[in-house]
Amino acid sequence: MSKDQIVITQELTKIYRQGEINVTALNRVNLEIKDGEFLVLMGPSGSGKSTLLHIIAGIDRPTSGCCIVQGIELQKLNESELADWRNQNIGFVFQTFNLIPVLTAFENVELPLLLTGLDKKRRRRQVETALELVGLSDRKNHLPRQLSGGQEQRVAIARAIVTDPVLIVADEPTGNLDSHSAHEILILLQMLNENLGKTVIMVTHDPKAAAFGKRIVHLEKGELLE
Repeated sequence: MSKDQIVITQELTKIYRQGEINVTALNRVNLEIKDGEFLVLMGPSGSGKSTLLHIIAGIDRPTSGCCIVQGIELQKLNESELADWRNQNIGFVFQTFNLIPVLTAFENVELPLLLTGLDKKRRRRQVETALELVGLSDRKNHLPRQLSGGQEQRVAIARAIVTDPVLIVADEPTGNLDSHSAHEILILLQMLNENLGKTVIMVTHDPKAAAFGKRIVHLEKGELLE
């Protein structure tokens, strides 16, 4: 694995069982992603985009083949090692924000840091830096219901970057937003990629969103068409 490859998948295959039927979500996918890339995964519904993203992020495991991230073969880690690895290396951004309604923006962003050994002062500093990066320092004491959809997604992005992960994975991050808010979120992901050097992998079916990436990869019925 060369130093500039952050992700390599080899013959990656994922098969789900639905009753008596085997459904192939990914079929022998070979993909290399360079450190610092902004890669977009596109394809119709059910093409395997999210499955691929989830395997790269260590949320799901392949049926066969291998996925190497930063030189680590993820399938060789047990569940607790995988959970630790995810918490240290991956920042997740979902379509549905996944914020905890009873916590403030500050507390939502702080959540991943509670799993680290950082003291309160360091945690506060990192949370404030993350909220500043997404332009929400003035909203840190607001609850999710007091924020717009675009602001909620920015809090979710602050939470994703607060541990300083090497890889940001975004699954339809603009799917629930109006076009203005969507544009702001895409500009923010682009800034994290270009200014902070974060590798970003984004799933979308929206060509306007895809245009923000540096490379677009298409999936069709679990197979890669680049």
